[in-house]
Amino acid sequence: MQTLAIALGALVLYLIAYHTYGRWLARKIFRLDAKAITPSVEINDDQDYVPTSKGIVFGHHFTSIAGTGPIVGPALAIMWGWVPALLWVLFGSILIGAVHDFGTLVVSLRNRGMTVGEIAGRVINPRARLLFLFILLFALWVVLAIFGWVIARVFTQFPESILPVFLQIPIAIWIGVAVHRKGKKLLWPSLIALGLMYLTVWFGAACPGLEWTGGAFGTAIQTMNATLAAWPVWVWVAVLLAYCYVASVMPVWVLLQPRDYINSLQLISSLALIVVGLGVAAFIGGISPVEGGGRMPLEFVAPAFNANPLNAPPIFPFLFVTIACGAISGFHCLVSSGTSSKQLKCESDAQFVGYGSMLLEGFLATLVILAVAAGIGFGWQAKFGDAAGAALWNQLYADWNTATGTAIGAFVVGSANFLEAIGVNHVMATALMGVLVASFAGTTLDTATRLQRYVVQELAATFAPKVSPTAMAAEGYDTEFEHGTVGKSFSMNPLVWLTNRHGATLFAVTTAFALALFPKPGDPWTWETIGTGGLILWPLFGATNQLLGGLAFLVVSFWLWRRGIPVFFTVIPMIFMLVLPGFAMFTDVVKWWDKGQFLLVGVALFIFALEVWLIIEAMLLWPRAKGVLEAELPPLPPGTGKKAAGEGGRSC
Repeated sequence: MQTLAIALGALVLYLIAYHTYGRWLARKIFRLDAKAITPSVEINDDQDYVPTSKGIVFGHHFTSIAGTGPIVGPALAIMWGWVPALLWVLFGSILIGAVHDFGTLVVSLRNRGMTVGEIAGRVINPRARLLFLFILLFALWVVLAIFGWVIARVFTQFPESILPVFLQIPIAIWIGVAVHRKGKKLLWPSLIALGLMYLTVWFGAACPGLEWTGGAFGTAIQTMNATLAAWPVWVWVAVLLAYCYVASVMPVWVLLQPRDYINSLQLISSLALIVVGLGVAAFIGGISPVEGGGRMPLEFVAPAFNANPLNAPPIFPFLFVTIACGAISGFHCLVSSGTSSKQLKCESDAQFVGYGSMLLEGFLATLVILAVAAGIGFGWQAKFGDAAGAALWNQLYADWNTATGTAIGAFVVGSANFLEAIGVNHVMATALMGVLVASFAGTTLDTATRLQRYVVQELAATFAPKVSPTAMAAEGYDTEFEHGTVGKSFSMNPLVWLTNRHGATLFAVTTAFALALFPKPGDPWTWETIGTGGLILWPLFGATNQLLGGLAFLVVSFWLWRRGIPVFFTVIPMIFMLVLPGFAMFTDVVKWWDKGQFLLVGVALFIFALEVWLIIEAMLLWPRAKGVLEAELPPLPPGTGKKAAGEGGRSC
């Protein structure tokens, strides 16, 4: 019952937080206005700026910010005990993460959908803009290089997830055309899409439950899954990045929005099934050890506290870096200001999308903690005796170095056990959880590609010749490059090509693929080892990502400070998210230096120097900025927003 009480208590806490703290931020601090004209309406280009209902934007935002972060982070950090992991998830998401996501979304809405890097240039100074954009460029580069490997690893561990993930694409395109182009209501397409999504999972799992599952048809699907799962990692990275190129240059309503939306339907319904399974297991126990036998009780097998796991870094400050998504993640500011702010058609929807999505992600992280702390135990207890659950825990989590490779598997096993408690077939339960993980990773990958495209275009616009002064560097309107000064004449300057969405996206995916082609440190160059190059710089990402969250708080704080609005609720988290990740990065640098990993040391010091420089620029300006508004945005180019005007020019 303890596990069920924790799950329900977390849900109630999140609902209270949304309707109290979230509402206070929306009404008293950000003063959301349903009548305000949002960037999607003002600029509506049917490409990146597309007025969209809050349900679809919520689905896009939630699946993009979630990724594998709220699964891997809590499933690994639980080595220090499930109590500290749970406390950081609950209070971090409410007081820090949701405020971070909500704040960057609102500030971007008030700045024509600019990314947080562009806004830094407006509220601080132009140097701050360049520093921020270079930090974003590095962070997204590593994300793109590593997530192809992550998805390939999921496909290898759970081959039944491969076909469902790719069959989502035509379903998404259908729902995008049906809703956006044909104007159909969302209810029936959503229900049909959800049914089709679960049908693809059943199909990918070789149709369990039918008499001919083990026959020729089922065997053919299993053979296909095994063949695809055996592809080398670098092939999967190439395939996934090629898909991301297409998804990034297509209009957002064709694939990105609908795929994220239908993924969110499947993922949220899967989370609901986990909660139901947890409840059943808490009341009547898990699966029986033998057919017709008694059900086993659901009990914690993870320790409540464990200060010194083998080979693990110290809990302070690394707990706050290991659990990022689920509590606070700097990557979220890129989604809020990069894509979601360009799609909201009503400013008052920002609380639901920005604050609400982060709370749902926190609830997901809570379920991950419970699935790993208790869920992995009772399935094994049922089969091998009461001590087997603890034995499995000790096997998976005996060593930090081992746990880093088993965290995702531990969640899938634990959550699948919850589903089995309500009678879901074992193969189907594992397939559902495998698809959940792979889908989260896939939506993050294609969103990150589009975000990197924006960053590349913004940097290119700064240095390219003959770029209109009203281009994105000044106003955050990226499609002006296809229609403005640059697009009217051919140029041999590569920087001009990078102001185009095709050139910028090609740069994003090819540089990520170039990094991924390297083998991980210590491995030889073979066809089997290449494709894991993202792991070379991945140790830097945790601290860099969390420092990015602190820098995003800095930008939001400046925007509020210039308007004379209280900033205590952003400044306190800002200091927290600058000091602790900085301490973690410094600790890592010392460790890497001792091990002779000088590449990591050099890159870490370079990134750290950029961040310190940005902070100094901000602190020098802070005393003079209170009550002083930044310069007004320049007027939009002639003809901008014609689509919006044709729709009435209203947001809601």
